[in-house]
Amino acid sequence: MSKFWERVFYLGCFITQGSSYISAYTYGLMHRLHHAHTDKPEDPHSPHNDPNPFLMMWTTRTNYFHLYIGKTDAPEKYKKNLPDWESFDRFAHNYITRLIWIGVYIAIYALLATAWWQWLFLPATIIMGSLQGMAVNWWAHKFGYENYSMANTSKNILPVDFLFWGEAYHNNHHKHPQRPNNASRWFEWDMGFQTMRMLHKLRIIRIRNTA
Repeated sequence: MSKFWERVFYLGCFITQGSSYISAYTYGLMHRLHHAHTDKPEDPHSPHNDPNPFLMMWTTRTNYFHLYIGKTDAPEKYKKNLPDWESFDRFAHNYITRLIWIGVYIAIYALLATAWWQWLFLPATIIMGSLQGMAVNWWAHKFGYENYSMANTSKNILPVDFLFWGEAYHNNHHKHPQRPNNASRWFEWDMGFQTMRMLHKLRIIRIRNTA
């Protein structure tokens, strides 16, 4: 996509992720390292390296922040063509901004909650991004089915991915990491890819590999 649309999507991520906002550049870098070292000690987030999903979340957080602040460096080949808006990340990616988002969530709950037990969902709202990451990166290396036999534990969580917009097809994605469509079999449906097709037709993005 063009630099203009890249920044539009940066703003969209900030609005929709809120207190869970993470740097697209840093996460893209971490994701590439995950593919390069899947289930090995160098993997930044693998259930193979931690005994439970909560420890994996903490390991993921630590590895992510070490990459973000530059404490951990990665080879240049993993940094190529990643989205980058450093000045915006400095604004969106700090504890003051996260606390403001939490205040917004509390105000929304105060306005809309009709019973005390609904407030129990507030912590999940605050860390929703981490929960989604745990679901994909833990479950998809623990439970599910495999279309492809590989030297890693990646699996497809759902036969019809109506929750994660194609990310549940983790085994397919590890087999074909450069393919925008994560669906492989006739019953699999990647809603994320269908959205990309629509954006491609609108000339907002350009899909280079449709194979």
